[in-house]
Amino acid sequence: MKKLLASAAGVVAFTVACTIDVADFTGKTCETASDCPDTHVCVAVRQGQGRTCEVLGLPGIPDAGEIDAGPVPTYCDDVQPILAASCVSTCHGADTSGSNQTSFRLDYYAPPDGGGADGGGLPGAFAKAARIRARTSVFQDMPPSPTTVTLPTAEQRAIVARWVEGGAPFCDAGTGEPDGGAADGGRADGGVDAGP
Repeated sequence: MKKLLASAAGVVAFTVACTIDVADFTGKTCETASDCPDTHVCVAVRQGQGRTCEVLGLPGIPDAGEIDAGPVPTYCDDVQPILAASCVSTCHGADTSGSNQTSFRLDYYAPPDGGGADGGGLPGAFAKAARIRARTSVFQDMPPSPTTVTLPTAEQRAIVARWVEGGAPFCDAGTGEPDGGAADGGRADGGVDAGP
Protein backbone atom coordinates (compact mmCIF):
# COMPACT_ATOMS: atom_id res chain seq x y z
CA MET A 1 0.00 0.00 0.00
CA LYS A 2 2.86 2.37 0.90
CA LYS A 3 4.44 1.65 -2.46
CA LEU A 4 1.16 2.46 -4.26
CA LEU A 5 0.73 5.74 -2.35
CA ALA A 6 4.35 6.73 -2.95
CA SER A 7 3.98 6.00 -6.66
CA ALA A 8 0.68 7.95 -6.86
CA ALA A 9 2.25 10.90 -5.02
CA GLY A 10 5.17 10.84 -7.46
CA VAL A 11 2.83 10.94 -10.46
CA VAL A 12 0.88 13.86 -8.98
CA ALA A 13 4.08 15.76 -8.16
CA PHE A 14 5.46 15.12 -11.67
CA THR A 15 2.18 16.20 -13.28
CA VAL A 16 1.97 19.40 -11.22
CA ALA A 17 5.64 20.22 -11.81
CA CYS A 18 5.35 19.69 -15.56
CA THR A 19 2.08 21.56 -16.02
CA ILE A 20 2.62 25.11 -17.20
CA ASP A 21 0.26 27.44 -15.45
CA VAL A 22 -1.25 29.92 -17.90
CA ALA A 23 -0.62 32.75 -15.42
CA ASP A 24 3.10 32.00 -15.74
CA PHE A 25 3.02 33.46 -19.26
CA THR A 26 1.82 36.94 -18.37
CA GLY A 27 4.68 39.34 -19.01
CA LYS A 28 6.88 36.79 -20.79
CA THR A 29 8.69 38.00 -23.91
CA CYS A 30 7.15 36.93 -27.22
CA GLU A 31 7.53 37.61 -30.91
CA THR A 32 4.32 36.14 -32.32
CA ALA A 33 0.96 34.96 -31.00
CA SER A 34 2.17 31.35 -31.21
CA ASP A 35 4.66 32.11 -28.41
CA CYS A 36 1.75 32.62 -25.98
CA PRO A 37 -1.00 30.24 -24.78
CA ASP A 38 -4.51 30.57 -26.23
CA THR A 39 -5.64 32.71 -23.30
CA HIS A 40 -2.97 35.35 -24.01
CA VAL A 41 -1.99 37.63 -26.86
CA CYS A 42 1.45 38.88 -27.88
CA VAL A 43 1.32 42.67 -27.60
CA ALA A 44 3.51 45.66 -26.78
CA VAL A 45 1.83 47.15 -23.71
CA ARG A 46 4.60 47.21 -21.09
CA GLN A 47 6.76 50.26 -21.65
CA GLY A 48 10.35 49.36 -22.47
CA GLN A 49 9.75 45.60 -22.51
CA GLY A 50 8.95 45.01 -26.17
CA ARG A 51 6.23 42.46 -26.93
CA THR A 52 4.95 40.32 -24.05
CA CYS A 53 2.23 37.72 -23.50
CA GLU A 54 -0.76 39.41 -21.86
CA VAL A 55 -4.33 38.46 -20.96
CA LEU A 56 -6.57 41.02 -22.65
CA GLY A 57 -9.86 39.36 -21.84
CA LEU A 58 -11.26 36.84 -19.43
CA PRO A 59 -10.68 33.21 -20.45
CA GLY A 60 -13.76 31.73 -22.07
CA ILE A 61 -15.40 35.12 -22.55
CA PRO A 62 -14.86 36.54 -26.03
CA ASP A 63 -14.16 40.25 -26.29
CA ALA A 64 -15.45 42.44 -29.08
CA GLY A 65 -12.75 41.10 -31.38
CA GLU A 66 -14.69 38.18 -32.84
CA ILE A 67 -13.85 38.09 -36.55
CA ASP A 68 -16.73 35.89 -37.70
CA ALA A 69 -19.31 38.69 -37.35
CA GLY A 70 -19.45 39.53 -41.05
CA PRO A 71 -17.25 41.26 -43.61
CA VAL A 72 -14.24 43.23 -42.43
CA PRO A 73 -15.28 46.84 -41.79
CA THR A 74 -13.43 49.64 -43.57
CA TYR A 75 -12.21 52.96 -42.25
CA CYS A 76 -14.22 55.02 -44.73
CA ASP A 77 -17.57 53.34 -44.36
CA ASP A 78 -17.59 51.98 -40.83
CA VAL A 79 -14.84 53.20 -38.50
CA GLN A 80 -14.39 56.87 -39.40
CA PRO A 81 -17.97 57.77 -38.38
CA ILE A 82 -17.46 56.07 -35.00
CA LEU A 83 -14.16 57.86 -34.41
CA ALA A 84 -15.66 61.17 -35.52
CA ALA A 85 -18.54 60.85 -33.06
CA SER A 86 -16.62 59.52 -30.07
CA CYS A 87 -12.94 60.44 -30.36
CA VAL A 88 -12.23 63.45 -32.54
CA SER A 89 -14.26 66.48 -31.36
CA THR A 90 -11.90 67.95 -28.74
CA CYS A 91 -9.46 65.14 -28.07
CA HIS A 92 -7.89 63.35 -31.02
CA GLY A 93 -8.40 65.71 -33.96
CA ALA A 94 -7.29 69.23 -34.82
CA ASP A 95 -8.57 70.40 -31.41
CA THR A 96 -6.86 68.49 -28.59
CA SER A 97 -8.00 70.71 -25.72
CA GLY A 98 -9.94 67.85 -24.14
CA SER A 99 -6.97 65.49 -23.94
CA ASN A 100 -3.78 67.44 -24.65
CA GLN A 101 -2.78 64.38 -26.70
CA THR A 102 -0.81 65.78 -29.61
CA SER A 103 1.22 62.76 -30.71
CA PHE A 104 -1.42 61.32 -33.07
CA ARG A 105 -4.74 62.16 -34.70
CA LEU A 106 -7.80 60.05 -35.39
CA ASP A 107 -9.53 62.43 -37.79
CA TYR A 108 -7.63 60.91 -40.71
CA TYR A 109 -6.47 57.44 -41.74
CA ALA A 110 -2.85 58.33 -42.51
CA PRO A 111 -0.98 61.64 -42.40
CA PRO A 112 -1.23 63.80 -45.49
CA ASP A 113 1.69 63.55 -47.90
CA GLY A 114 4.42 65.76 -46.55
CA GLY A 115 2.58 66.61 -43.33
CA GLY A 116 1.82 70.31 -43.02
CA ALA A 117 -1.10 72.11 -41.44
CA ASP A 118 -3.47 69.15 -41.82
CA GLY A 119 -1.80 67.25 -38.99
CA GLY A 120 1.90 67.88 -39.36
CA GLY A 121 2.55 64.29 -40.37
CA LEU A 122 1.30 62.88 -37.08
CA PRO A 123 0.27 59.21 -37.17
CA GLY A 124 -3.37 58.64 -38.01
CA ALA A 125 -5.95 55.94 -37.31
CA PHE A 126 -4.14 53.27 -39.34
CA ALA A 127 -0.89 53.64 -37.36
CA LYS A 128 -2.82 53.61 -34.07
CA ALA A 129 -5.21 50.78 -34.99
CA ALA A 130 -4.00 48.32 -32.32
CA ARG A 131 -4.20 51.04 -29.66
CA ILE A 132 -7.68 52.05 -30.83
CA ARG A 133 -8.84 48.44 -30.52
CA ALA A 134 -7.32 48.03 -27.07
CA ARG A 135 -8.83 51.24 -25.73
CA THR A 136 -12.27 50.95 -27.35
CA SER A 137 -13.09 47.24 -27.31
CA VAL A 138 -10.73 45.47 -24.90
CA PHE A 139 -10.33 47.89 -22.00
CA GLN A 140 -13.36 49.99 -23.04
CA ASP A 141 -11.87 53.04 -21.33
CA MET A 142 -12.21 55.39 -24.29
CA PRO A 143 -13.81 57.76 -24.37
CA PRO A 144 -13.27 58.29 -20.66
CA SER A 145 -16.19 58.87 -18.32
CA PRO A 146 -17.70 61.27 -17.69
CA THR A 147 -17.77 62.62 -21.21
CA THR A 148 -19.82 64.92 -23.35
CA VAL A 149 -19.23 62.90 -26.53
CA THR A 150 -21.28 59.97 -27.71
CA LEU A 151 -20.08 56.70 -26.20
CA PRO A 152 -19.71 53.92 -28.76
CA THR A 153 -22.27 51.15 -28.49
CA ALA A 154 -21.21 47.52 -27.98
CA GLU A 155 -21.88 46.97 -31.69
CA GLN A 156 -19.65 49.92 -32.65
CA ARG A 157 -16.89 48.67 -30.35
CA ALA A 158 -17.14 45.28 -32.09
CA ILE A 159 -16.89 46.98 -35.49
CA VAL A 160 -13.68 48.73 -34.45
CA ALA A 161 -12.24 45.45 -33.17
CA ARG A 162 -13.14 43.60 -36.39
CA TRP A 163 -11.60 46.42 -38.45
CA VAL A 164 -8.28 46.10 -36.62
CA GLU A 165 -8.31 42.28 -36.61
CA GLY A 166 -9.03 42.40 -40.35
CA GLY A 167 -5.94 44.51 -41.07
CA ALA A 168 -7.47 48.00 -40.65
CA PRO A 169 -8.41 48.43 -44.33
CA PHE A 170 -8.93 51.94 -45.67
CA CYS A 171 -11.83 51.70 -48.13
CA ASP A 172 -13.46 49.13 -50.35
CA ALA A 173 -11.40 48.05 -53.34
CA GLY A 174 -11.34 50.58 -56.13
CA THR A 175 -11.93 53.70 -54.05
CA GLY A 176 -8.37 54.96 -54.24
CA GLU A 177 -5.58 55.55 -51.79
CA PRO A 178 -5.96 57.40 -48.49
CA ASP A 179 -5.60 61.12 -48.95
CA GLY A 180 -4.64 61.66 -45.33
CA GLY A 181 -7.52 63.72 -44.12
CA ALA A 182 -9.60 65.33 -46.81
CA ALA A 183 -13.13 66.09 -45.65
CA ASP A 184 -14.43 63.27 -47.85
CA GLY A 185 -12.07 60.73 -46.22
CA GLY A 186 -10.35 60.12 -49.55
CA ARG A 187 -13.39 58.41 -51.01
CA ALA A 188 -13.66 58.37 -54.76
CA ASP A 189 -17.33 59.32 -54.51
CA GLY A 190 -16.47 62.51 -52.60
CA GLY A 191 -17.79 61.04 -49.35
CA VAL A 192 -21.34 60.86 -50.65
CA ASP A 193 -23.08 57.58 -51.29
CA ALA A 194 -24.27 57.46 -54.86
CA GLY A 195 -27.61 55.91 -53.95
CA PRO A 196 -29.77 53.71 -56.18
